[in-house]
Amino acid sequence: MKKILIVSQYFWPESFRINEIAKTLSEKGIEVEVLTGKPNYPRGEIFAGYRAWGGQREIYQGININRLPLLARGGGGWRLALNYLSFVVSGMMFAPWMLRKKKYDIIFVYAPSPILQAIPAIFIGWLKSCPVVLSVQDLWPESLSATGHLQNRTVLKLVEQVVRLIYRRTDLLLVQSRAFEAPVRELASDTPIAYYPNSVDDTFAVPAKGELPAVAGLGDGFSVMFAGNIGTAQAVEVIVEAASLLKKYADIHFVVLGEGSRWEWMRQEAQRRALSNLHLPGMFPVETMPGFMQQASALLVTLADREIFRATIPSKVQAYLAAGRPILACLNGEGANLVAEAGAGLTVPAEDGRALAETVLQLYHMPSQEREAMGMRGRLYYEQHFAHDMLVDQLIEHLRSVCAPKEKSE
Repeated sequence: MKKILIVSQYFWPESFRINEIAKTLSEKGIEVEVLTGKPNYPRGEIFAGYRAWGGQREIYQGININRLPLLARGGGGWRLALNYLSFVVSGMMFAPWMLRKKKYDIIFVYAPSPILQAIPAIFIGWLKSCPVVLSVQDLWPESLSATGHLQNRTVLKLVEQVVRLIYRRTDLLLVQSRAFEAPVRELASDTPIAYYPNSVDDTFAVPAKGELPAVAGLGDGFSVMFAGNIGTAQAVEVIVEAASLLKKYADIHFVVLGEGSRWEWMRQEAQRRALSNLHLPGMFPVETMPGFMQQASALLVTLADREIFRATIPSKVQAYLAAGRPILACLNGEGANLVAEAGAGLTVPAEDGRALAETVLQLYHMPSQEREAMGMRGRLYYEQHFAHDMLVDQLIEHLRSVCAPKEKSE
């Protein structure tokens, strides 16, 4: 296996795990090429220096990037649906031309929502007679209904049939949570499935260097930091409720780094409730995240109380473990089980703001040595189970296992 085509609707300069995977694969001597869209996540606007129409090519860390025309996701709703579909249509129409005369040993699809991005990858795989491996980051159609994007049962059934077709037209399915295996198998028929967890760049596990921008509430008193997308799936209402219940504690601060569809609601609610302990500074470059996390007294992860999210492990959990800070896990299922198994923090039922406030107080009153011990156990667990380089080596083995039958036949 010498050359990989990575297909992902999201890629640098958007902040997704696939950026580090591609870079490390390249560093390990594998030729990597990327097919992606125009960067517009999470704000929903095409980044400066790019245009929505036309194809573009550029190089990142020595990796050739092919960018397809794409309609920006906007503020969600129908614009988000068109964003998803535009990548599929562009991939089917323009990717064969952009990638003409190029050969690949394998195609690797990194598929957070939408899983529909696998459709052009499967088409290209058919054209170039190479296998396709799909990394399943979200369960479809369950995630569509759980996040409120789609409720029509007929359409959800149609999406389920499309997902069934995608699963059965790939050569290997990699699932980020063991709890994904059963629902994926139900649709995948005989397609092989393997557990392949997420990780983060190892910079999260080393002391941060250099100066960081000042962020109100971080580094002062007892800071509880949330980092990532601020959307429906994250049930950020629970953060507002906990902050409201604890606003009499002057030295407890909630710091929410990131943006998303619920950011403006949080801002308005913080203003309406006069929550001086809730800080919403917006987005920062991904390279600042390890430093910010290491400044926090505790790191918070939340998910909505939906059946699908019981099977999901948010990728920020691995980042939090690596950062070596105690974790507050306000979610149910696999994510909470992981934090408990690692001994890396405290767990709270999803969407229970009062329980979250009580657990913040429990951690606040805990001796600092106990909190530090939680953080160190989390980092050790990360190194044993989720270290970036180790998992990239595992990915290479998965890809080679798929390439082997083809290489033998040749």
